Parts: sequence; structure tokens; C-alpha cells
Amino acid sequence: MQLKLTTILLFCIFIFACKEQKQTTDSPKKITTKKEEKKLPPAYKPNQQFKDYWYAGKAEITSYKLEQARYGELRDGKAVLVYVTEPFLPKVQVKADQKNPENISVLKLNATKKFNTGIYPYSIMQSTFYPVANNQHALKVSASIQEWCGQIYTQINNREQFEITSHSYFEGEADQNFNLEKAVLENEIWTQLRIDPNSLPTGDFKIIPSLEYIRLKHKPLKAYNAFAEISEGKYTLSIEELNKTLIINFENNFPFTITSWEETIDGLTTKATKLKTINTAYWSQNSNKDLPLRKTLQLD
Repeated sequence: MQLKLTTILLFCIFIFACKEQKQTTDSPKKITTKKEEKKLPPAYKPNQQFKDYWYAGKAEITSYKLEQARYGELRDGKAVLVYVTEPFLPKVQVKADQKNPENISVLKLNATKKFNTGIYPYSIMQSTFYPVANNQHALKVSASIQEWCGQIYTQINNREQFEITSHSYFEGEADQNFNLEKAVLENEIWTQLRIDPNSLPTGDFKIIPSLEYIRLKHKPLKAYNAFAEISEGKYTLSIEELNKTLIINFENNFPFTITSWEETIDGLTTKATKLKTINTAYWSQNSNKDLPLRKTLQLD
């Protein structure tokens, strides 16, 4: 009798232990289950006209006469939009030096402004790396502002969220690192337009204003409510909460060159009007003999 009880007890312990082991083995699978990756919309497929223009080994450089609003007055200056395609490494988010199957083709925009405020100069540069596939947000955006008081740098990296890094000499801004939920970037509009104006966001949506605006006006870097509409050769974007309106005028036909723009903030309007466009490999034109090209662009 005692032997039977012992046998039954051992059998129960064995069954219980097996169940415990099974639970222990199965439970991590539930914990480590991965979320489904979001599928991107269909990619834009460049036609031959697009390829012949944007993959010719040259950059498109357009100069503009600038009337920049700053400190309640308009300042004369020059703006330049430099567009060029290049391979981009998505993980480290820099230009790729070598061929790699993971490279993403981007249309890069380096937008610069130079103007004076009284005795001291301003220099502004914004860089946007936007995928030619035109099916996701810019992979990276950065901006730097230099003037005699100091300098500011802000960068957005497009990963699971927008990762923000910012450095400023102003108290209350200083060094910042934080994340934002993804939304339309005002900076990316300028490159998206050059690929397909009809793909630009319209109606009501959330937008993160340009990094230039955020830093010059010392506004929180976040998404705001916006409204936009497009007509023949004109894109209008309004952010009522910021009392800000942007109008970009462009040619209706490819390559959709930007001819002018106006940005009205608090009743004062910045204007830029096209002067000259050239297509050239500027990175190899860095000797004194190349200086006349600046006169061609009416920058000197």
C-alpha cells in the first residue's frame, strides 16, 4: 500500500514538473513576439526623363534674390537651392562612399541663405535627404545658423521615431535629445515637390515646421496643425497656430523648378525670386579659375 502511494506521488510530481517546464519554455516566445513591420506605399519609379536629368552626375544650383524678414525689418540677401541625387546609407544616415545593396537613392537639398542684420551677418543652411522612392519621410534633416552672437545646430534622424539632436547657445534650448512621433516635415516639401508636386500633402494634416523657423523664432520643435492646397504651379501651406503661411511657386513641367517663394510670419513677408539656374559638378570646381561661376549665379 505504501509502495503504491509512493508511486502515485512520484507520478504526480513528474507530471507537474513537466507542465512547469513546458510553461517556462513557451512563455518567452510570447514576450519576444515582434510587431509587424509597417509596409511602405509603392515606390515612385523614375522615368527616363527623370534619370537623364537627376542622374547625370551634376547638381542643379539655383540662386535667388532674397528679402529676409528679421527683427521686424526686411534684409537684402541671397538664397541658393542646391539639389543633387546621391546614395545614402539608411542605418548610419550619411552619404555612401561605395556601392551597397542597402543604399537608398535620395534627392538631397542644401538650402542656404546669407543676409546682414545691421553690422553683423547671418548664415543659414538646411540639408534634407529625401528618398527618390517618394514613399516615406525624409531620412535626415539638419540645420545650422551662424551669426555673431553664436551658432545653433539641429538634426532630425528618421528611425522608429524622429530622433532629435539640438545644440544652441540660448538659455532654455542648450543641448537637447528627444524623440517625436512622425509627421510631415516642412523641410521635405521642397524635395518632394521636385519629384512629384501632385504627391504633396493637402487638406488638414500635422506638420513639423522648418528647422530654420523653429530656431529663428524659438518655437517648440513639435507637430502643429496645418492646411495646404495646390493649384497650377503654386503650393500654399498655412499653420494658423503660428500665424505662418508659405507659398512656393514652381514651373508646371518637369523638373518643376522653384521660381519663387513667400513666407509670411506675423504679418512680415520674406520673399525669394529666382536669378539663375546652372547644372554642374560644383564639388570639382573649387579652384580660383572657377570663381566666374559665382558671377554667373549672380552671387558676387
